Amino acid sequence: MSLVLRNLQRVVPMRRAPLRRRIEILRSILGVQGFDLGVICVDNRAMQHLNRTYRERNAPTDVLSFPFHENLKAGEIPQPDFPDDCNLGDIFLGVEYIFQQCEEDEDYYDALTGFSGDAFLWLSNCTLICLWGTQCFSVCGRGSRAPEGLMACQDTGDLCSGLWPLSASWGLTVLWEAEVTVTHGLCHLLGFTHGTEAEWQQMHQKEKQVLAEVGRRTGTRLQPLSSGHF
Repeated sequence: MSLVLRNLQRVVPMRRAPLRRRIEILRSILGVQGFDLGVICVDNRAMQHLNRTYRERNAPTDVLSFPFHENLKAGEIPQPDFPDDCNLGDIFLGVEYIFQQCEEDEDYYDALTGFSGDAFLWLSNCTLICLWGTQCFSVCGRGSRAPEGLMACQDTGDLCSGLWPLSASWGLTVLWEAEVTVTHGLCHLLGFTHGTEAEWQQMHQKEKQVLAEVGRRTGTRLQPLSSGHF
């Protein structure tokens, strides 16, 4: 079934193709490739409107999930009776909010990516970033040495189809943070919640398991969005 990925914001430059590849990896890990899924990237204004309308919280946030199948048990895969019901729902990513949090709060960035705030600043000063995937994360057009934990891309220039020019301190949020936030959103679509500590523990463990498998496949080392919730 299809993955619909839309970018409805223009604040943070992004390419959908690398993001789509990462989301497909998540769908594969969770075993939900047979379900339609919508992922919509929005700015703070749109996210605040959604948050106010559906959660009565008048502020932007990082991710909101709208499940097609309600009342699922945690981790339950839907068993639809009709083909039109092979749908997980929609995930809204607050791309602008996520990027601002990483810029303004080094602890937030450290917690999600496992890298230091220095790594984010280094990447923000680069002119090129590799979005291709597995073993190469970044290449700095200024020739400076990457902080510990970041591997320099072996490809340069047009040889790497994943290279993307940075502007306005673009950073890594659309790719790395998308893996974290979409994982969180997908868990919500599959019945996980974090209203109580017991529910949080269950959801946290599931996110941790999924992101560990993402790391095995892509070389990243990401932490669950629900880390430190309780």
